[in-house]
Amino acid sequence: MRFIDTATLALAAGSTASASTIKPRAAAVDQLVGYAAGTTGGGSGSGTTVTSCSALTTAAKAGGVIKISGNLSGCGIIKLVANTSVLGVGSNSGLTGGGFQIRKVSNVIVRNLKFHDAPDGKDQIDIDASTKIWIDHNDFSSDGLTGDKDKYDGLVDAKHGADSITISWNKFHDHWKGSLVGHSDSNAGEDTGKLHVTYHHNLFQNVNSRLPSIRFGTGHIYSSCYIDNPTSGVHSRMGAQVLVEQNSFTNTKRAIVTNLDSDEDGYAVNKDNIFTNSDISITKVGSVSIPYSYTTDAASGVCAIVNKSAGVGVVTF
Repeated sequence: MRFIDTATLALAAGSTASASTIKPRAAAVDQLVGYAAGTTGGGSGSGTTVTSCSALTTAAKAGGVIKISGNLSGCGIIKLVANTSVLGVGSNSGLTGGGFQIRKVSNVIVRNLKFHDAPDGKDQIDIDASTKIWIDHNDFSSDGLTGDKDKYDGLVDAKHGADSITISWNKFHDHWKGSLVGHSDSNAGEDTGKLHVTYHHNLFQNVNSRLPSIRFGTGHIYSSCYIDNPTSGVHSRMGAQVLVEQNSFTNTKRAIVTNLDSDEDGYAVNKDNIFTNSDISITKVGSVSIPYSYTTDAASGVCAIVNKSAGVGVVTF
């Protein structure tokens, strides 16, 4: 594995960027923190490198470490088994017209992959009744806010009592429905007490809504950058508890909202965020106790940090 600190490289190359645009990063860029702590995926072996959809489908049935080399087109939805890591090789590997289903399994890692355009009506990553999942340093997109908003479903969704998830250092952009946690207002029996998800150091740009949207569960959203999101940002509903801290919101309508589109409001804590041409609607102030150690980067510098150090090609394999 190779870690490329792009901010340091830019400065070393003589970049004229000022301290106001590139600030020292406090949070480690290659470290699992949050509710998914302890996830090991397929382990540390060299694994299997695949260059075709058929090879990926076969490797996914066995699990372990799977490395995708190149952009694979039209693979459809591939189901992952427990104890699996799927890793992108270099800075331009991933799936176009494909995605992963993580269903009724535990201990899965997906890192350094570009996802574009899932099959119609499907999620790019669907986490269903699964635990210990780490989604890190990926790039998720579709064709932008055009056409039918239901042509594609979510970028990364979690439902049916999924739990212990970290979604970190990703770029989410140009899509209708971002990240849904808890699929229905009527699923309290399965979801209450579960759906613990950490989102940190992500970019959300030109995504219509669900950044994330959380029902029943507990969300910790910190040090992320929100730009040009027209309908909603962090959406707490059906009694969910969310802590939203040290994020930068620009041109994001309802940047934090608790009273939208559900039978019951959610709860939210607004802590040290920056809002530029963005509004909030918090009807119920939450109470969230975070059970793990973590390091924030200040909202004032987080967009520059995320633009440099999130997405693919930062941590490569």
